[in-house]
Amino acid sequence: MNPTSKALLALVPVCLLLTGAVILFSKRKTSGSLLQIVGAGCLLVVVLTHVCETTHLFPSMHWGEERSVGHYLDFASAAFGLTLFPAGYLLDALKRSRS
Repeated sequence: MNPTSKALLALVPVCLLLTGAVILFSKRKTSGSLLQIVGAGCLLVVVLTHVCETTHLFPSMHWGEERSVGHYLDFASAAFGLTLFPAGYLLDALKRSRS
């Protein structure tokens, strides 16, 4: 399996996370569901940076090189996505358990 198909395959679960977060936010407009949308959006940016890296889109970003704009975009998006999505889920679960 080549890297492009792996990156495109990762789009499926991330898009499902983002869709679920948007549906949840449309039903209940809470801070937890908003954090889930932002976190899932950051994870989508991570996947899209990997797609751009494997297809050599935007070569000026120097995808895959250390200390490049693409590297920092990927790293920051992953850090925010892996922090905000679970935090939003936890906030939402705590609000539901109190209700």
